[in-house]
Amino acid sequence: MSHEGVGLRAVMRSAAFLTAGVLAVPALAACSADDEAGRPVAVQDIAPASRDSIADGGTLRWAVDAVPETLNAFQADADATTSRVAGAVLPSMYRLDANGRPQINPAYLESAKVVGTSPKQVVLYKLNQQAVWSDGREIGAADFAAQWRALSGKDSSYWTARNAGYDRIEKIERGKNDLEVRVTFSRPYADWKALFSPLYPKDVMGTADSFNDGARRKLTVSAGPFAVKAVDRKAGTVRLTRNARWWGRPGKLDEIDLVAVARDKRAEALADGELDLAEIDPAEAERVTLAGRHKDGGPLQGASATGESEPSAEKSGKGTSGTSKKKSEDGDSEEDGKNPADEESTRHEKSDKSDKEEGAKHDKTEKSEKSEKSEKSEKAEKSGTKSGHDDSDEGDGDEKTDKPEKSAHKKSEKSEDGDRSEDGGAGTKGSGAGAKAASSASALSEFVIRKSLEPAYTQLALNGSEGPLADERVRRAVARALDRKELARVVLRPLGLPAEPVGSHLALAGQAAYADNSGALGEQDAAEARALLADAGWVPGGPVTEQKKTEKAAGSKGKKEDSGDDDRPGGTYDLGDDDKPAGVGREPAQDPKDHAHKQEQQGGARPGVLADDQAARHLDGRQYAGHGGLPGAYAPKGTAAPAGAASNLLAKDGKALTLRFVVPSGAGSESLRLVADRIARMLQRIGVRADITKVPDESYFKDHIASGQYDLALYSWPASAFPATDARPIYAKPVPAADGSLSVEQNYTRVGTDQVDQLFDQALSTLNEDEERSLVRKADARIWAAAGSIPLYQRPQLTAARIGLANTGAFGFQTPVYEDMGFLKKGAKPSASPSKTG
Repeated sequence: MSHEGVGLRAVMRSAAFLTAGVLAVPALAACSADDEAGRPVAVQDIAPASRDSIADGGTLRWAVDAVPETLNAFQADADATTSRVAGAVLPSMYRLDANGRPQINPAYLESAKVVGTSPKQVVLYKLNQQAVWSDGREIGAADFAAQWRALSGKDSSYWTARNAGYDRIEKIERGKNDLEVRVTFSRPYADWKALFSPLYPKDVMGTADSFNDGARRKLTVSAGPFAVKAVDRKAGTVRLTRNARWWGRPGKLDEIDLVAVARDKRAEALADGELDLAEIDPAEAERVTLAGRHKDGGPLQGASATGESEPSAEKSGKGTSGTSKKKSEDGDSEEDGKNPADEESTRHEKSDKSDKEEGAKHDKTEKSEKSEKSEKSEKAEKSGTKSGHDDSDEGDGDEKTDKPEKSAHKKSEKSEDGDRSEDGGAGTKGSGAGAKAASSASALSEFVIRKSLEPAYTQLALNGSEGPLADERVRRAVARALDRKELARVVLRPLGLPAEPVGSHLALAGQAAYADNSGALGEQDAAEARALLADAGWVPGGPVTEQKKTEKAAGSKGKKEDSGDDDRPGGTYDLGDDDKPAGVGREPAQDPKDHAHKQEQQGGARPGVLADDQAARHLDGRQYAGHGGLPGAYAPKGTAAPAGAASNLLAKDGKALTLRFVVPSGAGSESLRLVADRIARMLQRIGVRADITKVPDESYFKDHIASGQYDLALYSWPASAFPATDARPIYAKPVPAADGSLSVEQNYTRVGTDQVDQLFDQALSTLNEDEERSLVRKADARIWAAAGSIPLYQRPQLTAARIGLANTGAFGFQTPVYEDMGFLKKGAKPSASPSKTG
């Protein structure tokens, strides 16, 4: 599974990160003084503009990770692109606002409310009388009923991913007229607003065959501002065109093309004029920013914590997939908005500089570790590349498909700075490469970086199933050793984003259920951490029995993954080798009694999990994570330990307290690895050794997180407006299944309590919103106390947008308003807030 994030409801229930809200305005709605939820740490950054200032027409080319395997958001293999398509073409009863809270979507609903609670809960939906499917049929009770039957879980012939909420419905019927839908529940359901978003037509949901196969490759009927025109898996595109039957404000764009481009190829695709909008990693964002500064001195764009930004000014120009944007006649070079977080960044300039220098130092270390392999591979490539390219030109004659592939391959061979020739020398080839780099920089100067914080957070997961971390005292000691403020600063401050630690597992600042419950665990306190470890029997300087290579170490399972010369001489400090454990590793074999592995194989890794770091990929490794930005941190094998490190380690029963810390090894996960390094240092101070093991991205989740083959790991979860429903499977106490195996649902830390389960159940069953919020917050406090996972920071969201592109970018909590996206008219400027005219 990728290290990027798929939206929680999209993969849990099926509506991704982009299923949230109305067009944003820079200023956030005020929160009451006694509202613990507070305000979002950062708001969306989309260059808002009135519809009157946006040109009619044009094509927006928007990068996605892949063409979706299915367009049915309720299937197990739905992904973030599935949800993006659904958001543009299907009804959604509720969307999230700027604070991450659900609001009625007036395009489809006039009202929705609980009209009865005794003897049973009844919700009455009153539909917008203009709402129709693209085939002309009115949206009505038949569509609601078909979706309920498909997702209720009562018919196993429907291949559904989840049934949460729909399994509590008893019946759905027509109200007083065709515009009313009455939903009666068999059991009270607090999160009823989570249902029917998206809503599919009865043609898709009506039968198991149509549900399973009818909407995987096409959606013939839609009811949004856009409709699916074509899905071209070979070309890697999904084409969305205006829906002629749409009753709302018409789309400003003629077409939105979702283009599959790998994250590490997006900067080149932007420079080559193949994209207009793309989420990118910090390293690529820096390239775009530097290109813009070289051109006109503009700063990195972004949203502040308050949303109060300087007047923004973008170059205008109508964009299509085949035309370039023009400068305004008066020659003004307008910026996308001044970075509101610049002041904070400036205040901490010295520490930022030190963070970047450390990152650069780690980057050099990683490069030096791989230099020998790189040198050999370059020589081999030089001897065989030409013939290989000549052969590939033969192909099947499909020029449109072959040329981009060859172009991308050639681009990947370029030096990033573009100033060296193929053989490493200067001369004509070097000059040519330099010219290409200059051309690329010039092209990138036509883009700006829009930034915010993604509605997802990165956490440190502690596997409590066995070893030292099965003891709650050890988990709490690890947690108390962490300086979460420093870890947030390391990732976010260099990007000019607010560096605030996340205080809840179940919501983010601004959302109704948010409250900082970290006090249930306690602040960083090394002395208290050491006391907890001593109470658990771990003492400094204890005798350590030398282990054979086949012997298990404390906190790890199985044999070393590499049988080579991996013995550590005393007094050395290893932070890990590429693709090998830095100490005794876990056996790659799965636990036959662990359901998580079975579930992952059957339905795919839980969508919604993010491996942190590809600035918004999956598993915080896509993770909005500070992808790329801060180079990885690993000392080469044998690097001397800090003074006193060896003598400071704790031991028990002849075994040192060593934890296997698994991180992804990909190029997009540098900041994850830097965070892992910082954590390892913090643990070293309390006598705990963290052996950092870098593993291939493709196996990170499946072979390590889901299967429980780790002690410590970093990955992310998206935030949900409905935590009682969506977060329960993540924190539910693992229970024995009928066959004797262990069912963990999505609780990959395998730490849970009966009290937490009871609080979730109570929250789901109350129809009093204040009571539900209180119960969710109590559940979060108990999750903190159990110390199975430690929230660290909200992930950064960096989006490169073509200058002149309005009402799109870094969306934060809110759902995009697709019909308002477009290119500014010549001479027009973004406004403080969008208008609904036009």
